[in-house]
Amino acid sequence: MSYPATDQLSSAERAFMINATEIDILAGVWGDLDEPLHSGPVSALVPILLPLVDRGWIEVCRLAPWTAPDGSLGLQPGLPIPKQDVPAVLADIENWEYPQSGEWLGCLTLTLTEAGREIPR
Repeated sequence: MSYPATDQLSSAERAFMINATEIDILAGVWGDLDEPLHSGPVSALVPILLPLVDRGWIEVCRLAPWTAPDGSLGLQPGLPIPKQDVPAVLADIENWEYPQSGEWLGCLTLTLTEAGREIPR
């Protein structure tokens, strides 16, 4: 299988790849998007992200509790959301916003798959 370099991806696709590399919550992608997508509706972003999931480059997860070896508490990506459920999860606009509570537990995050990590940067 051949993989494109990230300069062969659209700027929006690169924004999702960056977000997945950073394991940021999904809402963090807004800062990497160019206009008009930055100010646009979520419905314009879902068709850009879904092909990256379908290609097997990105997984969509929810942040889950994690305990570091030193005992400090944190968060890490949980199990990937099944591909068939991803479109419905992404259609929920709340998953694209920073939580008002400031608590990230359960927020959507993107992670690179093994194939996604092989894409030249």
